Parts: sequence; structure tokens; C-alpha cells
Amino acid sequence: MITREIQLTAQVTGSPTLDHFTVAKTEVDGEVLVRTEQIGLAATYLELMRADCAIPVPAWRPGQRVGVATIGTVVRSDNPDLKVGDLVQSMTGWSEHSAGPAGSYVKLDRTLFADPGYHLGQGPTAYHGMAEVAAVGAGDVVFVSGAAGGVGSLAGQIARCLGATRVIGSAGSPAKVDYLVRELGYDAAFDYHDGSTADRLRELAPEGISVFFDVVGGEQYQGALQAARPGARFALCGSLSSQLGGAAQRFPQPDPAAAEARGVALLPFSCHHTPAQIAAWREHFSTWLGEGRFVYPQTVVEGGIEDVPRAFLALLRGTYRGNVSVRLSTPVS
Repeated sequence: MITREIQLTAQVTGSPTLDHFTVAKTEVDGEVLVRTEQIGLAATYLELMRADCAIPVPAWRPGQRVGVATIGTVVRSDNPDLKVGDLVQSMTGWSEHSAGPAGSYVKLDRTLFADPGYHLGQGPTAYHGMAEVAAVGAGDVVFVSGAAGGVGSLAGQIARCLGATRVIGSAGSPAKVDYLVRELGYDAAFDYHDGSTADRLRELAPEGISVFFDVVGGEQYQGALQAARPGARFALCGSLSSQLGGAAQRFPQPDPAAAEARGVALLPFSCHHTPAQIAAWREHFSTWLGEGRFVYPQTVVEGGIEDVPRAFLALLRGTYRGNVSVRLSTPVS
């Protein structure tokens, strides 16, 4: 069948604009046909749009469908394992429909979460980085950069559930700072525009931080390094400050020698997860939700496939809070 999808028109060299995307008609065919209903967005997609992509996977090319995680409903199937009406998740990208072998789709339990969009959250990244990479536990003082975003809004809560003594977050506005403390249970938070990160951390964590979960890099990484205790673990998830803007505005990557001199362990990790990592997150997530210990922060944007790039650019500007997805309000059958 013919469907519509979002393709990249040119690889990004500076800041992305709507001109980097186009709506194209394409034919999809396969063992299973799925109508896309909700599309997940993440800031890390920007790196995949660059020719000098620093993630160890192939960058997206002009003329290629972009995006990754989606949820949809099976509308045709030639495989007994997937039936018409089944809810499935896939990595098929920004399109109104997708098709392929049954093995490329994961059947979801519609009753597991209150909203199917919960499956699109960046929980596997936050959980893997906080629980397995940084190994957060009792007594830890944790700092999370970009704490109001899709990963950070989950990472801080995970640290609390794992027994951290104190959890501190940074965000880009007073409203987001208030949101972190009042709604997400952070012990303290600050607007990174208000003075240096090092000074704010010395004030909020006078004995130093033992864990830093970083999605921003740049000045916030440098400030965390100055405020770190000997033996601190830095789980390096991303570096938004090095992704946005042109080369002149991008911060340098962390210096391992400086971290080693302060006794800090740098622990970069991949955001591409194994089935076991995803299952571990879903098990803990559903348990914590059921116990009332966890809030799932999300922003759902209603629109058509043509609105997905606009929502993605708004995410990069920090317009939204929590995990962001687009629900296709007028999907084509």
C-alpha cells in the first residue's frame, strides 16, 4: 500500500530546521502491516541526522525515513503470532504505516500501563544508566543534568527508588525547576542559567556528589567534575551541549585525564538496549507505578505525520517536559 513518511532532505551541520525534512509517499509491503498510532521522539535523534554522527550506528542519509520507536495496531497479518488488532512496538520510524516480517514487531500488553505511550518512554536508557552503569544505591548523592527531559525526568526518580540519599537536578527554567521538586520528587534543583554549576552543587551538595547522570555535557559536566567526591561515578548518557548549534558553539568532549586526576570514573554507555535491559526496566517501572512511588512524565502532541518534525524541533528547544511522543490524530486506515 502507499503511505506517507518523513524523510531527511539533507544531513544537519548546524541547527536543524523544518527544511531538513519532507513528507514523501512510499510503498510498504510485508508479512505484517501496521497502522502507526504514536511516535516517540528523543533528542538523541539529532546526532543520527549528522554526517559526523558520534553514535556507533549508521547516520541517517538524505532520502531515508527518519525516526525510531513507534507504537501501532496490526491491520493485516499473514503470521499467526500477530493478529489484526494487536498492539505492537517497532523501530520503523516516522510513517503512517509500516510493514515487514513479524519478527520486527514486539507485541505489547495493552493492560500493562495506563497509556500505550508509556512503552515509548526512554526508561530503558535511564534505568540501565542509573541502576547498572552507575550502580546507584544507599548513601549516594546524585546529580542529573537535563533533569526535566525524557531521560532525566525518569533517572532522578529511579535513583530515589534505588535508595539514593539525595537527588539534585538541573533544568532550563524556573518552571521546570519547580516541576522537578514538586512533582518528580527531586530533593533540590536549579536553573543552569543562574550561575555556574559548580557553585550551585557546592551549595546543594556541600559534601560532594557521588554519582552524575549526564545528558548535557559542557559546562554542567565541568561543574559536576569540580563537585565530585573521589571515587564518583559519571554515567555519560549524552551531550546535548555538543550536539546543538554549529562547530563553533559545540563544547569539547570530556577529558579523561582530568577525571582520572580527581578519581572520577567516566562510564559512557549506549542508548541501544538488549531485550533483557528493556524487560528489567518494564518490570521495575510497573512495580514502582503500582506502589505509587513513581510518576511518569510525558507530553503527548496531537497531530498528523506532517507535524512530527515540528514537534521534534520544539523538543530540542526545551519546549516540552518529560518523554515526548506524537499521537497521530488522523491515521490513514
